[in-house]
Amino acid sequence: MLFGAQIRAARGLLNMSVAELSDRTGLAVNTIRRAESENGPVKITNANCALLESTFESLGVIFIAPEQFGPGVRLRGPDPLPRQTRRRD
Repeated sequence: MLFGAQIRAARGLLNMSVAELSDRTGLAVNTIRRAESENGPVKITNANCALLESTFESLGVIFIAPEQFGPGVRLRGPDPLPRQTRRRD
């Protein structure tokens, strides 16, 4: 189960735009935005939720279950390499 705040936080940790996440997953931008707007568990299909979770995990994001310390995310490893910035000069 993912929370909207976890998706937003995971994108932030990776410096990834909604459009970039859409390209990686094949999900519509509106689907991602709708999922991110949820204050609690996301209300998207289980398949889409699993796709988002596996995409983020493949990029080094670890999801913290709500039962542990409340829903959260962190990056794997002590010193992950940052992704390229979104801004293009």
